[in-house]
Amino acid sequence: MQRIGLRRLGLLVVFAIVLVVSALLNSAASGNPVTALAVGLLTATGGILLYRLLVRRLEHREADELSPATLLPGVLRGTAAGIGLFTVTIALIAAVGGYRITGWGSLSAAIATLGTMIGAAVAEELLFRAVLFRLLQAWAGTAVALSVSGVLFGALHLLNPAATLWGALAIAAEAGVMLGAAYTATRALWLPIGLHLGWNFAESGLFGTVVSGTTGTHGLLRSVTEGPAFLSGGAFGPEGSIFAILVGGVTAALLLRHAHIHGRIVPARRAAR
Repeated sequence: MQRIGLRRLGLLVVFAIVLVVSALLNSAASGNPVTALAVGLLTATGGILLYRLLVRRLEHREADELSPATLLPGVLRGTAAGIGLFTVTIALIAAVGGYRITGWGSLSAAIATLGTMIGAAVAEELLFRAVLFRLLQAWAGTAVALSVSGVLFGALHLLNPAATLWGALAIAAEAGVMLGAAYTATRALWLPIGLHLGWNFAESGLFGTVVSGTTGTHGLLRSVTEGPAFLSGGAFGPEGSIFAILVGGVTAALLLRHAHIHGRIVPARRAAR
């Protein structure tokens, strides 16, 4: 039993390192659309292959949560849904005067952003959903896994340049819980990866807004957010808006309802056994 615990701890450490290395490589390549897209795809592919290898070696099973057979439909559906959810969020912010388009960006900037977001989405989902959430759910149940992984996911974003405590809490509530719910509903990582990628790409690559307190926006549109921070998100970006929390919360509730109907919620008692 102790050996199993050490192996699981090893997975956490390995994919924390993967997240850091991926972030550094993608940041270094972000200035050019071709290199950004290539590095994003390479770091994402490398992370996924490493996860499958380690799960096979350490857990003596195939990583069905990353089955190649469901990759394309899962990621495409998730990405489309992520873009749609952020579009609803920014439309609500614009409706109350919190978002305004000021001009055009460029296609090359959007492509570079896409590459960066591919690398970030995969690395973060491998650590927070494939490893942390999955192991917590098996040990203590779905409710604990959603709470703990969501809080830690929000806390990660405190490292961003324009981070705020409110922004980190918003990320925990809207994204951490929603992405954990997506994993629970499907028992696969492709939907959360797609949701994460679609949301972040739409946020910066399409609508030209700040992502989670990072500096600079690069996309098809140039824009400004203004007005009360609880509506527009302020310097943290739209993810700090009450509308983002609302959209993410409703989506999480629907996904958890789906998981409950299909018997995929893990109660604490069953996890303990």
